[in-house]
Amino acid sequence: MNIEIKKSQKPVNYEDALKFMEKRLLEIDQNKSNDLIWILEHEDIYTAGTSYKESEIIDKSIQVLKTNRGGKITYHGPGQLICYFVISLKKRKKDIRKFISIIEKTIIETLKYYSIDTFPDKNNIGVWYNDNSNIKKIAAIGVRVSKWIAYHGFSININNDLKKYDAIIPCGINDKGVTSLNNIKDQNYKGIEDKLIDNFISNLKS
Repeated sequence: MNIEIKKSQKPVNYEDALKFMEKRLLEIDQNKSNDLIWILEHEDIYTAGTSYKESEIIDKSIQVLKTNRGGKITYHGPGQLICYFVISLKKRKKDIRKFISIIEKTIIETLKYYSIDTFPDKNNIGVWYNDNSNIKKIAAIGVRVSKWIAYHGFSININNDLKKYDAIIPCGINDKGVTSLNNIKDQNYKGIEDKLIDNFISNLKS
């Protein structure tokens, strides 16, 4: 199964990215295009998934873009690695939970390469880090499946401004924090996207 790898050097407008993915989804459904993994970054934006609640917006002055992905409210911005995808599950296992597990495993394996131990939580989607008994989210996942094609993606905090999360209850979880790779371990994360892509492709084959 061929997968196109796309890397955007400049920040991509969120709504433009969504339109691009939805167009690709239709092309994949009609066997006119390959699956896609897309690495990019957004400018500052708050987005809300299909299960968010208004009470999860703490700062009522912020603008929140409502989307059709799963999940609740999150923040995207500079210093955050975003991995979008449009991947058909028709020729793979039609198992959304397994697909989410593949994403979690991909992130965990990638961060392990940088000597950072993280873990999934069966009750709260995403990837988490134990910071002296304070559980903090390092990666958020939001997926939608249409015609058995999965799209949207996940984000990993590298060196983004964590104060931006103060305006919301991230992912609707108010008893856990948010962190970044630089906060955990100040080191060079150059090349992390390539490691991530390699692990993702490898895990999709499993």
